[in-house]
Amino acid sequence: MTPVLILGAGRLGGAMIDGWSRFGGPAGPDLLILDPTPSEAALSAVQAGAVLSPGPAELARAGTVVLSVKPQIWREVAATVSHTLAPDAVIVSVAAGVRAADISAAFGGRRVARVMPTTAVAVGRGVASLFAEDPEAARRAADLFRPVATVVALAEEDLLHAATGVSGSAPAYFYAFVEALEAAGVAAGLPDDAARKLARATMIGAAALLDASGEEPAELRRQVTSPKGTTEAALEVLMGEGGLGPLLEAAVAAAARRSRELGG
Repeated sequence: MTPVLILGAGRLGGAMIDGWSRFGGPAGPDLLILDPTPSEAALSAVQAGAVLSPGPAELARAGTVVLSVKPQIWREVAATVSHTLAPDAVIVSVAAGVRAADISAAFGGRRVARVMPTTAVAVGRGVASLFAEDPEAARRAADLFRPVATVVALAEEDLLHAATGVSGSAPAYFYAFVEALEAAGVAAGLPDDAARKLARATMIGAAALLDASGEEPAELRRQVTSPKGTTEAALEVLMGEGGLGPLLEAAVAAAARRSRELGG
């Protein structure tokens, strides 16, 4: 599996590097980083022994190649390094929407796994949706992400589009919800600082309880919703016609549709 070459160390690539350094994964000379403008996480990894801008001989040693560049430039990057890589190198792509067959073709027919991770890999709490037809590619990708994420294997590649909408893009939905809740608190009369602390700490606590309890979210919702109480009044707005259910269904569908468009 090693050395691991990561092509692109921006926001997502940097999050993966950060997580690996803290929770296990390629590090030191087993991590090769190719990026003209590496993130702070990448530069920290280099200080710990990772190789920045590896030459042809080092590229040829890479057992696993993580494609972590924007979908718009992945072909250009593949053309730059493909001829240098070992024939048995496995490509693990985190480029949204780009099909495994296209990636394999651009990398000279090499085996490919596709992964859609969240940036919470940086703190060891990511989620990674995975698809690979080749068992060895699937194993390598799972081993690479398991220290920093919950890995969910998918049986069909097309399901990655839906996984992008439900997981890959979903952290932004959560942040947007917290942002809106803070603003609603201010609109209801709370000072800015109080609204911020209340909204953030409440959401973090609720997520921790969901994780620790093992209960279904619907059951936890029922437990904190008294009949004719304040929570029920709020939920009648959030879960009524045009509320969270239809909104999130439309949001996930839009993300999945864009994922297909990015794949060409």
